[in-house]
Amino acid sequence: MELLNDAEEKLSKGDPLEVAAYVKLRLQAQSCPLKGTSLAPPVFNGDNYHVWVVRMEAYLEANDLWEAIEEDYEVLPLSDNPTLAQLRNHKERKARKSKARASLFAAVSSTIFTRIMTMKSTFEIWNFLKNEYEGDERIKGMQVLNLVREFEM
Repeated sequence: MELLNDAEEKLSKGDPLEVAAYVKLRLQAQSCPLKGTSLAPPVFNGDNYHVWVVRMEAYLEANDLWEAIEEDYEVLPLSDNPTLAQLRNHKERKARKSKARASLFAAVSSTIFTRIMTMKSTFEIWNFLKNEYEGDERIKGMQVLNLVREFEM
């Protein structure tokens, strides 16, 4: 809002090109703290699963990790004399699985972490959290109604 007011004030006094340059510099300055860093995953403490799961899925998709959770694939050992493409693909799939698992571990409170820390599969962890915290059909229906009400406000 402040940026818009400043831009309108400068526009009334001067050159539109000067205003555009000013706005561009201000936007760059505002976005600078995030450059070169990655956002942390949303942390789930046992409350508001329906909100956390949407944020977490978006986080995983943005980091190209959702496939490692959604598809319960196993990274098979390489055959003898693999091609360069097979080596690269194997390494990427293995790294994606590890990063997805680490992201899930980082995205839960220590209490929940102790319940999932022995699980090896990201698919298993995701489904455990879903079954444990999502609730039954009646609760899901109530949550959807609440979200619709919040959206309408």
